[in-house]
Amino acid sequence: MKKTILLGAAIAIISAGAAFADMQKVRMGTEGAYPPYNFINDNGEVDGFEREVGDRVCALAELDCSWVKNDWDSIIPNLVSGNYDTIIAGMSITEERDQVIDFSEQYFPPDPSAYVALKGAGDDAINGVVAAQIATIQASYVASSDATVVEFATPDETLAAVRSGEADAVLADAAYLEPIVAESNGDLIFVGDRPAIGGGIGIGVRESDGDLRAKLNAAIATMKEDGTLNALIEKWFEGRDGPY
Repeated sequence: MKKTILLGAAIAIISAGAAFADMQKVRMGTEGAYPPYNFINDNGEVDGFEREVGDRVCALAELDCSWVKNDWDSIIPNLVSGNYDTIIAGMSITEERDQVIDFSEQYFPPDPSAYVALKGAGDDAINGVVAAQIATIQASYVASSDATVVEFATPDETLAAVRSGEADAVLADAAYLEPIVAESNGDLIFVGDRPAIGGGIGIGVRESDGDLRAKLNAAIATMKEDGTLNALIEKWFEGRDGPY
């Protein structure tokens, strides 16, 4: 009897291993520099809201996923060239991007952008020199306004430009800026309005990967239905109710 039990257990382990080996391998590309959406933690690992969303999506879709860090300014070209298979990096769905890649259904709703300046600045700061991360919807928005846009490779550099006086204000996602302003001891303040730019946030895939997109959409739909996605939004974005 003992031998039979051991043999059964061994077969189960082998079968599970074979099933795992047959799972589709998917490399999840992210920036790792835009908390709370994504960042690199003290252990050098990708962390944040999108890490948890991505891991749950992969589990539901039965995908064998790994994480790849890539700079923002080349994140779409490197998806298209095959360096990874998805982009999950706080990327808003826009018509311009949709001409190059496809998107899953949104996993985060449209979020307003916000201007931040040094303490003492007035609303006129938004019409001066405004810093924005390169290749973002905010950079395009500033470029089409009366302000002068100065683009930087990383979000940290946009804030450094404001602190140094190189820029009068920075424009970025409100969800990114809110904790930074709260932790600045009053040195940084919100100015001007909060423009609505772009659509919700989705997972980017190559236009040829329709089957993968369908699997991601099914997993996201399940997370919306079972409350998992709302719970993660409420966990990572303080004071926000899950909209799904």
